[in-house]
Amino acid sequence: MINYQEIGLKSGLEIHQQLASRTKLYCCCPNEIRKAEDSNFEFFRYLRARESEMGEVDRAAAEQAMTRKKFIYKAYDTTCLIENDEEPPMPLNLEALDIALKASVLFNMKPADEVFTMRKIVVDGSNTTGFQRTCFVASNGYVETPSGRVGMDTLCLEEDAASKVEAKADATVYSLDRLGIPLIEVATAPDIKTPAQAREVALAIGTLLRSLKVRRGLGTIRQDVNVSIAKGARVEIKGVQALDLIEQVVEKEAQRQINLLAIRDELLARGAKVQEEIVDLTALFKASESKVVKKALSSGGVIFAIRLPGFKGLIGREILPGRRLGTEFSDRAKRAAGVGGIFHSDELPNYGITQAEVDAIGQSLGISGDDAFVLVADTKPKSAAAMAAVIRRAGEALVGVPEETRGAQPNGNTEYMRPLPGRARMYPETDVPSVVVTPEHMAKLMQEMPELLSEKKERFVKQYGLNPEMAHALAYSPENETFEELAKASGNPTLVARTMLGTLTELRRDGVPTEHITERELADVFRLVNEGRIAKEAIPAVLKETAQQPGKGVDDAVKRLGLGGVGEEEVRKIIGDIVSEKHDYVKEKGDAAQSGLMGLAMAKLRGKADGKLISRILREKIQEEMKK
Repeated sequence: MINYQEIGLKSGLEIHQQLASRTKLYCCCPNEIRKAEDSNFEFFRYLRARESEMGEVDRAAAEQAMTRKKFIYKAYDTTCLIENDEEPPMPLNLEALDIALKASVLFNMKPADEVFTMRKIVVDGSNTTGFQRTCFVASNGYVETPSGRVGMDTLCLEEDAASKVEAKADATVYSLDRLGIPLIEVATAPDIKTPAQAREVALAIGTLLRSLKVRRGLGTIRQDVNVSIAKGARVEIKGVQALDLIEQVVEKEAQRQINLLAIRDELLARGAKVQEEIVDLTALFKASESKVVKKALSSGGVIFAIRLPGFKGLIGREILPGRRLGTEFSDRAKRAAGVGGIFHSDELPNYGITQAEVDAIGQSLGISGDDAFVLVADTKPKSAAAMAAVIRRAGEALVGVPEETRGAQPNGNTEYMRPLPGRARMYPETDVPSVVVTPEHMAKLMQEMPELLSEKKERFVKQYGLNPEMAHALAYSPENETFEELAKASGNPTLVARTMLGTLTELRRDGVPTEHITERELADVFRLVNEGRIAKEAIPAVLKETAQQPGKGVDDAVKRLGLGGVGEEEVRKIIGDIVSEKHDYVKEKGDAAQSGLMGLAMAKLRGKADGKLISRILREKIQEEMKK
């Protein structure tokens, strides 16, 4: 069990929330997600790292550009020349800016007097331009959480990146539908002290953001986590999609840093060194049976090696379940050169490499004592780049924990992405005019502040008579506006709530495509109930039929099901006939006959009359029959 106070854990969050503005941030293209298979044309780019206005190249951009990958972009009939980077951007989307300014109020932040657009260099292919446009909007705020106040450092408005569709050996395919969608990026102060608190703060921030005009659904909100411990370093972990994964990611990163520091201490105690000499061992492997080696040699590749004095047994040491220091070496080699991986002495003989070959490597490199070695098999340029990356990472192992950006994995582990970016990645965007934020405009926005979800829940209890559980579920649901419209139109909020929370959920579990049911069709169902044309008990059957025959409407579904409503007189006649036929049963059971005959009545009237009406009339008819 880790004592987080003892190790000096510090963590901060960066939350990215897409906004539901009508258009994108710097063009008039619609703010909507498209399917990659709907793309009707594509193009490609090669991106390069360039100097900032200070004449420096950002270290993260420089490393990303080393791979010289081809980036292919899938475009649509809604893609414009701005997204293709063939036309200057339009002025900043003021609707999106207003949403961001309202967010600054929710987080008790001080908005900027003037909002400038900046360029943030990104050459991983996620933007056709090689940079992301971003605006600083507000700073110096806080959010209240169950475990106390957490500082809110900055709030930015920026354009979302293109979404990755496919990763190939020499190219990455992106879709342009997401590119340019406005999003808010809020960053907390490093006030978070435990993994559990990180999750708690993310939930609090996400809940506040959902009170605004934001997009809902998978991928519309993303969390990045910054983690450090007292003797470690700040590590940024990107793409923590699930809220429940945040706690696990923080815990595992803290453990990773603890173990890396322990490896550093042992390396220093051994007097370990990193030798930068790369040795060509291709001749030793001419007859090798290793599949990786044979594949490399058959295509004219080479086998390069380095000696790492003092590293024996530590490259293979586990730093997290399923990850070792050697995994960190391999991640760097893959990122820098696109190789499939590396071999190291702690895992050999293995992978088709024999003990005899290991001995020959040791003799060629002068391996002795606590020495270790690393191999790579690929083309000469790739092998050289991969080995250079391994040498850099081995050198960092002697220092402790490197500052870097890592990607989250589904199991809470992380993998290397790039170095932490520095100040050289930002420079002004000269094509977009700034926007002045006046006190008068902020006063106007203050009068338009949205109702918080917590306030909405309380109102649902008072206004619609819902119990607290129903009110909470609906208030925090993306369908809360739909609920209100249906509740007001139908006059029966409880029935609407039960249908939305219970009936539709059960139908989805049964595989019914409820996404085909429109809001208008839901309203029609409640209208038919009010008119007495169908009973409440018929709602599941009608919705199921409507979903399975999309576009035909509720009235058509009712006809197909034969659920035309019947009046009270006809209900009395049908139930009267049932009770008369069961005269002897009624005489024998008395009032207890109610439960036995209810099934017969429902079999004839289910969906055609209200269950309460059926029960009341059945009770009356039984009383009449008992007097005969």
